[in-house]
Amino acid sequence: MFNQEIINKFKSIKTPFYYYDIAVLQKTLKVVKEESSKYNFIVHYALKANANNELLNIIKSFNIGADCVSGNEVKKGVECEFTPEHIVFAGVGKNDDEINYALDQTIFCFNCESLQEIEVINELAKAKSKVASIALRINPNVNANTHKYITTGLEENKFGINLWELETVVKKIQTLNNIKLIGLHFHIGSQITDLSSFKSLCLKVNEIQSWFVSHKITIENINVGGGLGVDYHHPDENQITDFAAYFKLFNDFLELRPNQKVHFELGRAIIAQCGTLISKVLYIKNGVNTNFAILDAGMTELMRPALYQAYHKIENISASNNKQPTTNNLKYDVVGPICESSDCFGKAVSLPETQRGDLIAIRTAGAYGEVMSSAYNLRDRVKAIYSNQI
Repeated sequence: MFNQEIINKFKSIKTPFYYYDIAVLQKTLKVVKEESSKYNFIVHYALKANANNELLNIIKSFNIGADCVSGNEVKKGVECEFTPEHIVFAGVGKNDDEINYALDQTIFCFNCESLQEIEVINELAKAKSKVASIALRINPNVNANTHKYITTGLEENKFGINLWELETVVKKIQTLNNIKLIGLHFHIGSQITDLSSFKSLCLKVNEIQSWFVSHKITIENINVGGGLGVDYHHPDENQITDFAAYFKLFNDFLELRPNQKVHFELGRAIIAQCGTLISKVLYIKNGVNTNFAILDAGMTELMRPALYQAYHKIENISASNNKQPTTNNLKYDVVGPICESSDCFGKAVSLPETQRGDLIAIRTAGAYGEVMSSAYNLRDRVKAIYSNQI
């Protein structure tokens, strides 16, 4: 991915920083639009994956909507000129200020996760003489077969309305004058690479749809969430996720009613592969059982490995361009400078012999990287560099 010309430019930039390949992002978005348009599917980008303004402006230019999970994400969507009728607001704990702001913007839809939340939105909408459009986030009890921290569609999770609550919730909505039910919303988890999980979701959605039909309730929109995974192990070989198979599966297995629209909330699958965390080796430390490559980036710049034990491909882009044979590779625990033992990007990582000053690329970091960064240890906030600006 990184030729010598780019690496030479990196050498003049203070590390650590996020490098975003704009061409990769644009190519990914082009595929997303082409494949989703075959079925008239509507795609919203999940701002929680990465809320960088430069990237949001590019995403918006492809006529993609915004999926927000906080009031500030709604504000960011509005500031970046996503049209309010293409903004959806999800989240299990929306506060009154956030709801009021979204009501003032007349957003497309609130994805609601509890009866009490719906009652609060109704009360706040009534005070503004507005009618809030909502979708019920229903917990389909479908296993996404992913990490337990990013599974969201089981009854044991905090998200969504359980199936056994449905009748009570719908009856209550029918008494609320400032609520309009326009959709059903589902989201079973994140980083899902087994498409059979999405097939299971489709079959469950079909069952739930039948329940609404039997109760003579018309649903205009089906929102199947996101969760499509990416290949962290082979970022160059599988740079773009198989959107064709993904969208085709929903077209094949969802049983839609006349004039229903299908919505998706994709984040990681759109943004992950365009981003790389670039860091520099500060020290090489020989331990008892391993060597340590100590970087100037840490969990403050990329939290995922510490939080989820997530894998990211790690490359020494200084040494790799010297074309050292991989048979001479050494194993390193690649760690950061933060005062936490969990500040580790990878253990026993095979790299060419690495030395102080080498540039390290931590790949597939466009999603849940920069957006989760922090100032812990009073660290400087990580900066972003773009391929079209260097």
